[in-house]
Amino acid sequence: MFVSFFPQPKLFFSSAAIWSLAAILFWFFGGEQLGGLVGLPPAAADAAPIIGIAVLASKPFIWFYFYFALCVAIFYAFWSWYSPHPWQRWSILMTAVILFFIYFNVQVSVAVNAWYGPFFDYVQGLMSGTGKSTNAEFYIGLADFSWLALVGMNVQVVNAFIVSHWIFRWRTAMNNYFIENWSRLRHIEGASQRIQEDTMRFSQIMEDLGSSFVQSIMTLIAFLPVMIQLQAHISELPIVGAIPQPLVVAALAWCLFGTISVMIAGMKLPGLQFRNQRVEAAYRKELVYGEDHADRAQPATTAELFANVRHNYFRLYFHYIYFNVVRYTYLQADNIFSLLILGPSLVAHKITFGALNQISNAFGKVTGSLQFLLTSWSTIVELQSVHKRLRAFEATLLGEPLPDIDQRYLARHGAEDPA
Repeated sequence: MFVSFFPQPKLFFSSAAIWSLAAILFWFFGGEQLGGLVGLPPAAADAAPIIGIAVLASKPFIWFYFYFALCVAIFYAFWSWYSPHPWQRWSILMTAVILFFIYFNVQVSVAVNAWYGPFFDYVQGLMSGTGKSTNAEFYIGLADFSWLALVGMNVQVVNAFIVSHWIFRWRTAMNNYFIENWSRLRHIEGASQRIQEDTMRFSQIMEDLGSSFVQSIMTLIAFLPVMIQLQAHISELPIVGAIPQPLVVAALAWCLFGTISVMIAGMKLPGLQFRNQRVEAAYRKELVYGEDHADRAQPATTAELFANVRHNYFRLYFHYIYFNVVRYTYLQADNIFSLLILGPSLVAHKITFGALNQISNAFGKVTGSLQFLLTSWSTIVELQSVHKRLRAFEATLLGEPLPDIDQRYLARHGAEDPA
């Protein structure tokens, strides 16, 4: 699944994680200030925040774009020299493009959150009669949001298009890899299904799940500092009272509670899904044989096989009852949780309308990121099931050391991108 698309997967992913961590640490401990050497310094501590689309074209942002491109270029150059791979332009360069677009859209969300504060304070003034304005000023304020929304939407559309192509390239790499070893795999039950259907399902799930996971991580990184700044408006939390970092503690505790609850409720689901795949494969195989052989797929046999399918599905449906009770109860409570923790500060008149919208939005972004496992658990279960089938399929190839297979694969194709 991975050796076909990524060079030396274990070493590649380890080096990518280490290089990313080093780049992030260097940025925060000096790299951001280096932009001043080329006329792109960081924003001054006492500078007023830039509201609207202009923030994405400010000097600090432009320097980050150059910094990101430089880090990617160094990483790509190293792997192109150390272990050339036919899919390296897609598995490295296009991956970096996708990550950048996801990061860019997260920054659009941060810019929208910054717009909430002054605009809704301005609206509060209009509603209370303490502020004066003109129609033009009001619509100019809305235009700031409109530009952010328009840019974010178009970037998201472009990124979705690129991700779809990226995922299909990965499926193509898996397909080619398994087909080259077809003589060793053709005797495995369901070999054709695993090459055609399971690789398709794996790539589709990875498209949805992978993008959501990266989006969650980047959103968490971007909005945690925002929430830390906004919690200056919070005096205390219900029940526990005044504590350090109240919003962060509340978000972490709430999401940890929800994630653990859902994981406990859904721990049996991956195994049940895997059993479903096996009985479905057995039933489908008998029907396929029946297409060419009159003595196969007889009523008694198919009835027994379908009874197995029925039994497994009904068992799965039963276990999903309590899983969905836990999941949906938590998600409904999550809709009002931010208001619950803001209650004492609202009653004490310490939060304006703009600050309320900023805090609610930032809190929702952070908790949404931390709830990735909770909201994606059903998809993760399906991915685990498909992954188990493909791993069992690949086990046949492990009679020959995987690095040797990898080298033979690369020797046939060279390092040219087959896209």
